[in-house]
Amino acid sequence: MSHATIVALATAPAAGAVGILRLSGPAALEVGRKLAPSVPAEPTPRHAYLAGFVDAAGRTLDEGLFLYFRAPASFTGEDVVELQAHGSPRLLRLLLGRVLEDERVRPAGPGEFTRRAFLNGRVDLTRAEAVADLVAADSEAAVRAAAAGLSGALSQRVRALEDPLRALHADLEGVLNFPDEAEGADADMGARVAALRVQGQELLDEAGRGRLVRRGARVVLYGPVNAGKSTLFNKLVGEARALVDDEPGTTRDVLEARVEWEGLSLTLLDTAGLREAAGRVEALGIARTREALVGADLAVLVLPPEATGAMAEAWTREAGATRLVRVAGKSDLGAAALGDDPEQLRVSGLTGEGIEALRRAILSLLWGGGTPSAVALVSERHADALRRTCEALARAEAASHVSTLEVVSGEVGLALEALGEMSGTHVSEALLDAIFQRFCIGK
Repeated sequence: MSHATIVALATAPAAGAVGILRLSGPAALEVGRKLAPSVPAEPTPRHAYLAGFVDAAGRTLDEGLFLYFRAPASFTGEDVVELQAHGSPRLLRLLLGRVLEDERVRPAGPGEFTRRAFLNGRVDLTRAEAVADLVAADSEAAVRAAAAGLSGALSQRVRALEDPLRALHADLEGVLNFPDEAEGADADMGARVAALRVQGQELLDEAGRGRLVRRGARVVLYGPVNAGKSTLFNKLVGEARALVDDEPGTTRDVLEARVEWEGLSLTLLDTAGLREAAGRVEALGIARTREALVGADLAVLVLPPEATGAMAEAWTREAGATRLVRVAGKSDLGAAALGDDPEQLRVSGLTGEGIEALRRAILSLLWGGGTPSAVALVSERHADALRRTCEALARAEAASHVSTLEVVSGEVGLALEALGEMSGTHVSEALLDAIFQRFCIGK
């Protein structure tokens, strides 16, 4: 437990109804009472006191609420005091400055309150990171998934893999170091490793869906010029964001708009039409279209009425490895020939025909079934740790059939270390610095 007392504003530095000053550490109560001298020397924990907040000369600056949380029953596991004042930025700076006059107090770093909660055993690392996820969430699905993570949903799944993995490693090491006492503990190691690998793979398979909820999906509308992409884009967005004209090549750059469908955040991109004979500026737009396709989660190929099956196949190849849905655009003027596709979508940005069907198709291809908020909100860091865990378990499973017990135990140990980077049981100071640096000050 740290001996320094830290302080920070826990609310945004802007005018508002309420502003909160938070202290954590051994001197939190004593220093907090300097600002609120009417509060008893031994206040009741978790009781809100109406108090006057004063300056060094004892002159009242404001009146608000004083709350005390006694260690270890607080968020950080330390003594915590919160002063809830009126949300004047200047007032809050005065109160903060008054607290920092005490040499036992220093400003908190980004995420330091949550970091102390982790170091003091109040939360594990996945729950600590869920705090930042909840603050950064910009869709309903992300909010609900982060809230589930904060309540321990991901922690429980990681622990359900980590605990039996640790037990297996202990058994294997026991057989290696104490063969007489631990005889037979490795009898079913192959089956145990295989079951754990499957369990880890299931969590890894969900990682992509969790990252999709976290950052949202990028959906690119592309195709030949004058196929109706911009009209369709406007219809999907719900407002006229893109210029629409009969002249081919109207769109010269990539336009973006954010929408939220069924709680999932999507960024729709309207791109320049692809054609060979393009001017210099239009050619730059076409290059950006191809760049957008590479980084997209899903591509929507919009084809004009005159498109043939052969043309559709040629345009399909432009998407490369990106998942694709093909639609016949401008359906009010006719239907493009998309071949023998029984699920061919006919859409019209002008009349609205097929728009809801397209929305459902996009969500289905991106998400499949289930509820987005029910997934584990897995970060890139989590996904990398899970990938290394599964790779080590796959090697351990293979070694259990052909190699020595030392090799199997070594691979199981590597899997345990990688998984420990998620839960925090194996984590370096440098990794903690990187994780909590993305938190806001005051959390």
